[in-house]
Amino acid sequence: MKLITTIPEMQELSTNWRVVTGFVPTMGYLHAGHLSLVQRAVAENQNVVVSIFVNPSQFGPGEDYNNYPRDLEKDLELLKTCRVTHAFLPKDNDMYPEGYQTWVSVDGLSKILCGRSRPHHFRGVTTIVTKLLHIVKPQNIYLGEKDFQQLVILRKMVQDLNIPCRVVGCPIMREKDGLAMSSRNKYLSLAERQQALCLYNSLQLAQELYSSGVRNKQEVVAEMKELILKQKGDIDYIDVVDPENLSSLSELVRGSRILLAVRIGQTRLIDNLEIV
Repeated sequence: MKLITTIPEMQELSTNWRVVTGFVPTMGYLHAGHLSLVQRAVAENQNVVVSIFVNPSQFGPGEDYNNYPRDLEKDLELLKTCRVTHAFLPKDNDMYPEGYQTWVSVDGLSKILCGRSRPHHFRGVTTIVTKLLHIVKPQNIYLGEKDFQQLVILRKMVQDLNIPCRVVGCPIMREKDGLAMSSRNKYLSLAERQQALCLYNSLQLAQELYSSGVRNKQEVVAEMKELILKQKGDIDYIDVVDPENLSSLSELVRGSRILLAVRIGQTRLIDNLEIV
């Protein structure tokens, strides 16, 4: 596996590649969820680039940028075992040099759901992914469905900007008890780790209600809220949306997505489920 730390070196390599390249952008502290994306990329591409970059522009004031978990040595060992061909490790001052002023924003989709409580988050995500796509020049980019709003936004961005790259969504990876894998799970105490199961359990409850014939969103969300509040979860939002454009639906239908964000202690967690 080749380590690349500068933008010019990465651009020189990617410009001259004549094979299909897959790309997995990450902020590091890799877990099995990340590795599932990497393994899919390795199976489908001749070259695989994984970036590790804790992107400062997607963190708001008072968020956890400085404390975000990092373990570069372990990350690189994991990538080697997955047969990744290139790891791209850009530096903050190269990605955002002094005087940087250019931002990419998908306006409507970035203002709803997580965008209401994190107003600058998605602008940071779309900007860094645009930059990375121009630098790495992959034919395929692999993203997890856990960050479902992010996945929809990046698909729209790639479409609107005519970026020649296929966006591949990959299934959520969960712990044995259902908790969606996330680097931020590290923040949870043992008691909070148990409380955090309320996200997945509430989604399962919604599926059970749908399977029993309940379709009304208000009724389903009320039941979900009751379950979460019993576990002392602080609910940011729960919504049922169209998976293509994230528009809010009044009823559950097959294929719709339930998205939620809940704070457990000081840790904000997200999860979602497709209704089947």
